[in-house]
Amino acid sequence: MKNLVIILFLGLTLLVGSSTTSSSGDGISYDYSASIECKSAPDDPLYNGGILKNQVLIMRKRHHRFSFATFILNNLTGDTIYSFSSWVKIAGAASAVIKASLTTDNTTFKCLGTVVAKNGCWSFLKGGFVLDSPSSYARIYFQITDGQQANISVSSASLQPFTHQQWNLNQQIVINTKRKRDATLHVLDADGKRLQGASVVVEQVSRDFPFGSAIANTILGNLPYQNWFVERFNAAVFENELKWYATEPQPGELNYTIPDQMLEFARVNQITVRGHNIFWEDPKYTPSWVRNLTTPELKSAVHSRIQSLMNEYRNEFVHWDVDNEMLHWDFYEQRLGPEASLEFFQTAQKSDPLARLFMNEFNVLETCDDMNSTVDHYVSRLQELGEGGVFMDGIGLEGHFTVPNPPLIRAILDKLAELKLPIWLTEVDISKTLDQETQARYLETVLRESFSHPSVNGIMLWTALHPSGCYQMCLTDDNFRNLPAGDTVDSLLKEWQTGVVKGETGDHGVFNFSGFLGEYKITVEYSNRRTNSTLSLCGGLETKHWNIHL
Repeated sequence: MKNLVIILFLGLTLLVGSSTTSSSGDGISYDYSASIECKSAPDDPLYNGGILKNQVLIMRKRHHRFSFATFILNNLTGDTIYSFSSWVKIAGAASAVIKASLTTDNTTFKCLGTVVAKNGCWSFLKGGFVLDSPSSYARIYFQITDGQQANISVSSASLQPFTHQQWNLNQQIVINTKRKRDATLHVLDADGKRLQGASVVVEQVSRDFPFGSAIANTILGNLPYQNWFVERFNAAVFENELKWYATEPQPGELNYTIPDQMLEFARVNQITVRGHNIFWEDPKYTPSWVRNLTTPELKSAVHSRIQSLMNEYRNEFVHWDVDNEMLHWDFYEQRLGPEASLEFFQTAQKSDPLARLFMNEFNVLETCDDMNSTVDHYVSRLQELGEGGVFMDGIGLEGHFTVPNPPLIRAILDKLAELKLPIWLTEVDISKTLDQETQARYLETVLRESFSHPSVNGIMLWTALHPSGCYQMCLTDDNFRNLPAGDTVDSLLKEWQTGVVKGETGDHGVFNFSGFLGEYKITVEYSNRRTNSTLSLCGGLETKHWNIHL
């Protein structure tokens, strides 16, 4: 045991009442705080360390001089959600990707969370896991994943258990404070006298939160599909129709007919549309004729592509996915140089200044086991674009899940929230390797976790319907009868919309209600007089007051 060194890990006190902590009123409150800075000293542990408070950290020597940290845990409870965090630094290398993993007496979690740790300063790792069955023995350990040789130091670690009830209650607290608002209606006569006993009917007519799905050209001329879509969604994205291989299959043969028609459908029905995408770094989805161009020819083609698209659709899309999946592939940067992506963003920003520019990437939120797209790599790349003069507007997370990990999803959203940018889930679905009932159950997990996070501004499903099915997951069959995932979506949409509220004004001519953000129709009747008015319930902590005169 001469290579085994045991040190005492000291937990410090968490400040109570932080604005990043939601109070559940029933047990522990979730702490949304995170950091993307590398600090000279670690912050205090979350939850005062949780069950790691005063825990022993074991440092194991490997490769003669490099150490690896491990926590030994006994008697972990089952049917429990665990939120894990720690501060990490390294010595012996400039930086390294550190992954935290968990092994119990009956299962292994390959990745609880990752962090790009640096020499000489402390970086924050946040993640977690869900334990279905109890474990008498478990260990959390840290390892370097990118081949670097370094010593790992860990401080201010925390492991906080939540029951499912506590976890869900924290979700509901955020929904009640971020997605809803209290309103007070004052009903008055023409002279300003308060009217007691007036009949009030409140009906939500539109939602403020963007919730939508991908659509394909199959929606054109398909009235049942169109009606089904409009009844549910207020946002859309074109699955493939705007991509370069679709709009210019051969050099110079531009055809925007299909996306024009799809955009017309969206406009008629007041549907917000995302622009997806201008370029795609994966060469597999780059037009074959583009892959065969010389460097000068490619520069010219790229310039023509972005100018043509911007001229055609300036001011039409709320977002642009400018250079898709640039953490996983680099076709254009390999061919045109390391500044190619930056130039794409700069050109898009100048050409369509009112559209928000997004990085769009997969496996940032879905897992922490893809070392190409760790949360810190996403943050770093986005910051590089900002340093290059691009005013980045949004964070695009695709969300192609197999088995979702709720505490990891929340933790990654917490870290990305530190960028102070809108976060959208842009392509949510569940793998077709799972049966439909499991898809529906996992979809509900993802949607609840996303909608209840205070920094998420929109959710898009990747469920465009084709005769052959959908990319991974369909909501309906060909006759628009709901599949299990469709039932989940309909149930959540109903839950996240204010039902019709009826009542009468009280002693002071006042009627109170709490509603989801959006537009409302208010109908008031009193003594054979009737009036209709509209109310916009937008975000805010204060009660919204509204006067209605009869």
